[in-house]
Amino acid sequence: MKATLGLAATLALLGFGTVHAQAPQAGAMTFFITSAGPGKGADLGGLEGADRHCQTLATAAGATGKTWKAYLSTQAVGGATAVNARDRIGKGPWQNAKGAVIAKDVADLHGAGNNLTKQTALTEKGDGVNGRGDTPNMHDVLTGSQPDGTAFPPDKDMTCGNWTKSAAGSAMVGHHDRIGLRDDAESKSWNASHPSRGPDGGCSQADLKSTGGNGLLYCFAAN
Repeated sequence: MKATLGLAATLALLGFGTVHAQAPQAGAMTFFITSAGPGKGADLGGLEGADRHCQTLATAAGATGKTWKAYLSTQAVGGATAVNARDRIGKGPWQNAKGAVIAKDVADLHGAGNNLTKQTALTEKGDGVNGRGDTPNMHDVLTGSQPDGTAFPPDKDMTCGNWTKSAAGSAMVGHHDRIGLRDDAESKSWNASHPSRGPDGGCSQADLKSTGGNGLLYCFAAN
């Protein structure tokens, strides 16, 4: 009996056992929701700034050796070429910090059978993100994308000035928990639930918080 207890204690100290099996697996992680936004609302410093934010958080969590991209689209305004979020994130498959596969490829990610839910859409630290019913609700995730992962036409701002505005404007958001006020597919979409809005116009940090967000992003390893 003493020998058995001694072995169990030794294994626990070395990190073996069921607790270890549930620990975050940062090295294998290829998808996460940012644990925090940059702090300037939807002004992310454009795609470059958003990607840098994903890369910084991933590196700090130990997910090194990967090129991280924010799941964001931009619109063809001011002479710019539209960019589709679905074209930025690699081919997959993608898994969270605890090893759960979110989607096997781009088509799967944008199909009805993907595994992106409140339980699997974890941060780079392996933590869950507040959703509807939690205080505060933070289920609005910035995407600027249509349901199929493509950019919106340029006639209406859906990207807060291609991720450079923190006041007037609007950005499409998705619900990582797939729960909305209405009982329809749009309000329950992970990447295209509703445009942002708020007292300052729709792009400030206060605006994003007012409708259940916090300037969070989806990040994918593109290689």
